[in-house]
Amino acid sequence: MSQIIRRIGTPPSARGSATGANCPDIFELSDGRFAVIGTDITAELDAELPTDASRADYERIVVISRETLIHAKSDIPDA
Repeated sequence: MSQIIRRIGTPPSARGSATGANCPDIFELSDGRFAVIGTDITAELDAELPTDASRADYERIVVISRETLIHAKSDIPDA
């Protein structure tokens, strides 16, 4: 079972969230994968996926703010 190792980027409170709750976030997992907390927009974008992209029934398309990803950039490993 995977465990959260660390947050990637700054916490929501450092990105201007007044409460730090219910905000996009990115975490590195113990197995090397990444977990993303974002807004589920699968219904909106599913039909927009390019022909060479697909998702399984158990996968969702989520969106995070540009700011969240920019704040995480320096923490994302190169390999």
